[in-house]
Amino acid sequence: MIKQVYFVGAGPGAADLITLRGKRIIEGSDVIIYAGSLVNPELLNYAKQGVEIYNSAYMTLEQVLEVMKKSAEAGLTVCRLHTGDPSLYGAVREQMDALDELGISYESCPGVSAAFGAAAAMDIEYTLPGISQSLVITRMAGSTAVPPKENIESWASHGATMAIYLSTGMLGELTERLIAGGYSADTPAAIIYKATWPDEEYYRCRLSELEKTAADHGITRTALILVGEAIAPKDYEKSKLYDRDFETEFRPAASGSGSVK
Repeated sequence: MIKQVYFVGAGPGAADLITLRGKRIIEGSDVIIYAGSLVNPELLNYAKQGVEIYNSAYMTLEQVLEVMKKSAEAGLTVCRLHTGDPSLYGAVREQMDALDELGISYESCPGVSAAFGAAAAMDIEYTLPGISQSLVITRMAGSTAVPPKENIESWASHGATMAIYLSTGMLGELTERLIAGGYSADTPAAIIYKATWPDEEYYRCRLSELEKTAADHGITRTALILVGEAIAPKDYEKSKLYDRDFETEFRPAASGSGSVK
């Protein structure tokens, strides 16, 4: 069933990191409302001729919903193009609830989030055996509050890999709180500016050097912070998935001679 509104994840920046499904939705939409402050405008090149385009960076929620409502009433298909994946810091729930009240149908299309674009750029595996098997995605409180139980110190106490969004302007406080929570000052860290964009920059450092590293390179926004031993592992265990002596549903364990039966 064709929906009236599609929430599409634009990916972390590079125009070719949108999903095939997301690209098809852009190509078939009559109206596109895109988050112009973060979405790569090159993605608009996939749109058909005559499409109506709105930049939501200059719009309120009410204005976005009005465009959706008028478009749906006119029988037009709307693509709401969000940065990364809409489910992460996308403010999509409030739009969906409003569309439910208006009786307008919608569907979501996932996208590649910045944490995964950053991992690809830096050749990082977040979940290394013997190092970390968890990835915490969180943020510092800013204009949007963070629930008290989700404070930085509590996440740091687990020692897991962390990807911290929307916090570049608070690196001094972030560092102090991460260390207070349990990370050592020498814990590997990284700052990634505009992951996967043509002007991408990334720098590895120690946790205690995060604020200085950002300042040295003039990074004040549009960056992701990574923290944890997996960012620059000194030692880790190999995965059992391809271990010759580990039997799986698809592969028996190797014999003593070293051959696979």
